[in-house]
Amino acid sequence: MIRACGVSDAGRVRKTNEDTFVSDPDSGLFAVADGMGGHNAGEVASRLAIESMTTFVRRSSADTDFSWPYGLDQTLSFDGNRLRTAIYLANRRVFRASESTDDYSGMGTTIVGLLVNGTRICVAHVGDSRCYLLAGGQLQQLTHDDSWAATILAQDPALTPEDIARHPMRNVLTNVLGAREQIDIHMSERQLRGGEVFLLCSDGLHGALSAEAVQGILESSVDVDAVAQSLVNTALDHGSRDNVTALVVRHEADA
Repeated sequence: MIRACGVSDAGRVRKTNEDTFVSDPDSGLFAVADGMGGHNAGEVASRLAIESMTTFVRRSSADTDFSWPYGLDQTLSFDGNRLRTAIYLANRRVFRASESTDDYSGMGTTIVGLLVNGTRICVAHVGDSRCYLLAGGQLQQLTHDDSWAATILAQDPALTPEDIARHPMRNVLTNVLGAREQIDIHMSERQLRGGEVFLLCSDGLHGALSAEAVQGILESSVDVDAVAQSLVNTALDHGSRDNVTALVVRHEADA
């Protein structure tokens, strides 16, 4: 059984919320997108990405008679390929929209998503929105940020975390939906045993809270609604200057 709750807040600095999420236990799709771009284009990009993904996942769960425009990855399951294709289609939709008008030029969005089917889960991401897994008392980050800091600065042993935190390019993303026709999608799959808790979140949350703080809140209650709200409130109280989104997904073994 899956229980989930998502909470999103514009925050205390931004006028608009460019984060969008979907929490759909019926189709097994859970995803968070963090948009970027001028003229509220970030809000448009994240909404288009989530809408496109949701449409394909729902359609492909009810009807297997569809084409695979991006081919099949033989290393992935059927559901893994569904999630992969959904993100490729979302990228195409955002990219085409960005070319349709000057107001949307250069817009893009991150994406992190889960597709759950029984005791099997697929994880995919592009950008720096994250997925965490809490299981057996251990918190694990399942995604790796597509950011300049993560891919370049972190490879220099001479740099300290404080150096990275102060660097002017620390938030530059190297891979997002909608910026170009071709993207790199990071995929993984795993079996579920029961009792796992997943957190999907935008950088407005993980940029403000340590892993220890995130784990403490995830362990504070089995009520996903209370946990999601507490994560957002705590990030804001810790000075987050961005939109903040937390989507908490709890898997419980069937009795």
